[in-house]
Amino acid sequence: MRRSNSVAALAAASLAGTSCLAQQTSVVDSLHNLSAEGRGDVRAVAEEQVCIFCHTPHQSSPIVPLWNRAMPLDAYTPYTSRALDADPGQPTGASKMCLSCHDGTIALGAVLSRSSLITMRGGITTMPPGRSNLGTDLSDDHPVSFRYTSALSAKDPKIRPPSHLPGAVRLDANSEMQCTTCHNPHNNALGQFLVMHNGNSELCIACHQVDSTTVTGHRDCIACHSPHSAPSGPYLLRGVNVTAACMNCHDGSVHSAPNINPDLHKISVHDTDREIDPPDPIPLDVTCTDCHEPHSMRHGSASAPSIPANFGSVSGVSLSGSAIPVAQFEYEVCFKCHGDRNAVPPRVTRQIMTVNNRLRFDPTAVSFHPVAGPGRNDDVPSLLPPWTTASVMYCNDCHSSDTGGMAGGSGAAGVHGSNHEPLLRRRYAMLDYTSESAANYALCYSCHSRNSILGDESFKGHRRHIVDERTPCFACHDAHGISSQGSARHHSHLMNFDLSIVSPDSATGRLEFVDEGRFQGRCFLTCHGESHAPKEYGP
Repeated sequence: MRRSNSVAALAAASLAGTSCLAQQTSVVDSLHNLSAEGRGDVRAVAEEQVCIFCHTPHQSSPIVPLWNRAMPLDAYTPYTSRALDADPGQPTGASKMCLSCHDGTIALGAVLSRSSLITMRGGITTMPPGRSNLGTDLSDDHPVSFRYTSALSAKDPKIRPPSHLPGAVRLDANSEMQCTTCHNPHNNALGQFLVMHNGNSELCIACHQVDSTTVTGHRDCIACHSPHSAPSGPYLLRGVNVTAACMNCHDGSVHSAPNINPDLHKISVHDTDREIDPPDPIPLDVTCTDCHEPHSMRHGSASAPSIPANFGSVSGVSLSGSAIPVAQFEYEVCFKCHGDRNAVPPRVTRQIMTVNNRLRFDPTAVSFHPVAGPGRNDDVPSLLPPWTTASVMYCNDCHSSDTGGMAGGSGAAGVHGSNHEPLLRRRYAMLDYTSESAANYALCYSCHSRNSILGDESFKGHRRHIVDERTPCFACHDAHGISSQGSARHHSHLMNFDLSIVSPDSATGRLEFVDEGRFQGRCFLTCHGESHAPKEYGP
């Protein structure tokens, strides 16, 4: 069932069952009444006592309160994840009592005060398979039986201090969180035996301190998370991994959520649909939450280079290379993978080999597209309005969906996927002997006037190279930029030759571009069998 339909069904069921739940303030009226008069499908054949399945005034175990069941063995797999600062071990206290039924290992009718099993209807012995049977693997369930202390909340600021918990949310005598912190086994007035309402995630945020979001679908914790039997295990997601959890809404089934599913099946994609909680870092591995912090995402617009509102309070890497908990600029998010980590191998071999985009976009670099600051060249006649030499741009002005709004389509925006490699919003031909056309160089021509380029307004050889010689822009220009490894005279104007196309000239053995001033230069090279030793270009 799609989430949009699920939400509607839950709302209808909630309205229809409000009066029914309101009557379940006593265990007698709840599903925990396993007597023959109980309301659920799991109940005894003839047993009339209600409390006997858990408690007895006589022949009880030494466990308070007058416990009438054997305790299960300590053979559980506890919850764990890299994001967890607590250290849950084997279940204790009330949680272990609950598991004496809910792990499915002990018969429901096995009570200490009776010499024989209480017979259950339908031949049922242990808890039947389903949501109520948690099994002994608790790695996919909310952690329990750990000390919830001020020291823990100090270590993890996303956990509220225990002194701030509402009265309904109680720890046990050892300050441990147990099943009974969230569930009251004797009162089902709120459904699921919850100790307080959770319609607006009130129960979740009683302990979990998360940022605010204006994205309606992200305000409901259970839209993305499942406290029990979560498909993901770690992070308790309603999907086997982050991508699957996001796709519950972002697959086109929820009208208000952008449909990014088509982009994830294109030639070039950003999300790798990775496993949950992998060792970090993994090269070439990225998922939705590397770019988006879902609990703090907002609606709204921003201007380059400020971080887009729908990124939320996501981490990043600064221009200086320092890890920062909350990025302020879009490029800082990109630098997490496309900076010092060098997660993406180079596509070609160039004269100056720098794949670290943090260095290439640095305003002190030799030549660069204006991502982290305005470009160094104040004379670019080919720029189309509204671009000027004072403009700065987003990474996603070039890298984004080829069917999104920026590409003239109606699909979702963002760097999720494209049919133009490497994740480009429009085609950018990189192969030698490519015929010039508005389509083949659509990415370049979205900012630079085709008429200006082919009219040789900034370089007298543009038309000859691109049209007559069918040499791609890629052969001479390194689109991201050239770091301080290069020189201002030899690598201005993004000049950094592709060595698979261009080689040293046969006469001098030199391979270089020499900037001689405004619209002037000399090239020493061999390209398409023609030697430049040198070839001079004037205004």
